[in-house]
Amino acid sequence: MVAVYSVPSAFSTQECAEILRKVEAEPDSEARLVGQTRDHNLRRASVVWLDDVPGTGWVMERLITLVRRANREQFNFDLREFAESPQAASYKDRDNGHFTWHSDIGDGPVAGKRKLTLVVQLSKPGSYDGGDLEIMPGAHVVTASRVLGSATVFPSFLLHQVTPVTRGTRRSLTVWAHGPAFR
Repeated sequence: MVAVYSVPSAFSTQECAEILRKVEAEPDSEARLVGQTRDHNLRRASVVWLDDVPGTGWVMERLITLVRRANREQFNFDLREFAESPQAASYKDRDNGHFTWHSDIGDGPVAGKRKLTLVVQLSKPGSYDGGDLEIMPGAHVVTASRVLGSATVFPSFLLHQVTPVTRGTRRSLTVWAHGPAFR
């Protein structure tokens, strides 16, 4: 059965603050979809790739541990690598930050090999309105936890979205685990 896996305390409050401090010191860029031109109707966010942020190697180690645990306990997918840098994203109310329904697999040499998606909540839950991460594992929608430091893991082929942010800024960290294409 395909499900959504949650880790309530994947990162501490202090660790989230440290990640944000380091990410905010780096220049961000407009989020783009793999193989797509800009389309603000699909996604409006800014991103920083963690590989470009000094002193964040420990974050990737933690993310790998979390994905391996989720895979062992819930999914049992054939995972082989982490071929992409973790992405720190910001969805701001002033920009109508959002990401419409989509899956994380698709065109491109890397996206076609994504098996699991892991998203970490980096914002305090009351610091923004809207901006819910919603995942559709079947005929119903699951809303990811907004608890600071919580992680949500789900198969990359599941439809999911970030609803429009209406106040404040939603910050998150996403990484993808890769393996042979699904058959």
